[in-house]
Amino acid sequence: MNETHDPAARSWVTSANDPNTDFPIQNLPFGVFTRQHEATPRVGIAVGDFVLDVAACERAGLFTGRAETAARACAGSSLNALLAREPEDWSQLRQAVHRLLRTDRPARDQALVEQVLVPVRDVRLHLPVIIGDYTDFYASLAHATHVGRMWRPNDPLLPNYKFVPVGYHGRASSVVVSGTLIVRPHGQTAPTGDGVPSFGPTAMLDYEVELGFIIGRGNQLGEPIRIDQADRHLFGVCLVNDWSARDMQRWESQPLGPFLSKSLLTSVSPWIVTFEALEPYRVPAFARPSGDPPPLPYLHDDRDMQRGGLALTLEAFLSTAAMRRDRMPPMRLSRGQFSDMYWTAAQLVAHHTSNGCNVRPGDLIASGTVSGVAKDARGCLLELTWRGAEPITLPTGETRRFLEDEDEVIMRGYAAREGAPRIGLGECRGRVVHHAQADDR
Repeated sequence: MNETHDPAARSWVTSANDPNTDFPIQNLPFGVFTRQHEATPRVGIAVGDFVLDVAACERAGLFTGRAETAARACAGSSLNALLAREPEDWSQLRQAVHRLLRTDRPARDQALVEQVLVPVRDVRLHLPVIIGDYTDFYASLAHATHVGRMWRPNDPLLPNYKFVPVGYHGRASSVVVSGTLIVRPHGQTAPTGDGVPSFGPTAMLDYEVELGFIIGRGNQLGEPIRIDQADRHLFGVCLVNDWSARDMQRWESQPLGPFLSKSLLTSVSPWIVTFEALEPYRVPAFARPSGDPPPLPYLHDDRDMQRGGLALTLEAFLSTAAMRRDRMPPMRLSRGQFSDMYWTAAQLVAHHTSNGCNVRPGDLIASGTVSGVAKDARGCLLELTWRGAEPITLPTGETRRFLEDEDEVIMRGYAAREGAPRIGLGECRGRVVHHAQADDR
């Protein structure tokens, strides 16, 4: 905890003081943007309704010491060079930006900073990092239990679930920034009577509400990251929508895990909220039910048990073409708590590298669907509609078992605790289109 977490801090950027903003001065998430009519992306920091051009600040001589060194790493068109630096550099840059934006900044400096602030309405946001590898976990006990119960009512959890963080390696090339259209995928689905599978567009397209962890510093091949060192390798978090074709997934996941049903697209939000910004929202790790096995030693750390959870709320909304035509607001489908996750971020990193696997700056690790026990906390349609058997009724009278063309899914997230301001993760949006519309992207 440091001055950047002061709940009383206010900014001379007026919109950053709005209690409903995602980006108060206590947040300061990193992203990549272009101004209108520009071709080369640059690194920015969100504050209120503006984006601070980090490289322009450095050229103006507004940083010194380690903050200046970190800002120079922001001269490129992605965050990867900054992620490769030490956590102390990230922290010094964050503190320097915080001081530039506080109300007690000298008027002379404020005038300089105003020249490198860009209204967010005038920018285009890009994928903030070059993602070399993407791994998706299955860290929600409630989600795993719900899905397991659909196929194995009497024995929903497989024996390994409470011992090993289950995950699969996703496709980094199809990770896209919020706002990218989702083209309904084609694939094989199970036979219906003649024993021959069919090939065609999925009829069971789904979303998954997830939290993404962005790797900062990597590790050497063959050198695992210990759980008590995992925080030094985690830069920040973003929203993740792991789009899924459930009918394709059911057919192809026998005996191996998901393949084409998941690699179709993964959407991420454009702003990365740093773990330093989330420090006031640390909570104890999920309390395992009585009788559950304790984590194996390589997955256990007392400090992680005390503060490995995050007080984050993640929400999913749906907007259909009819709702937009009638100017109706999106309907909230779910609201889940990340503190309900069975495995912590540090445990995921420790397990991922426990065999010597190396992670690199910019790698994306996703949590898996964030779900709770209550129905309104279930983070995907597979759970909400119970595999389509319990359709959702929308304000227009429409019903949904799975996503239809022109449906838009909007995900939002925020951290809030007593004594700390609310900070947000922004939005992650995606609209489903038919394959014939692919060129419209």
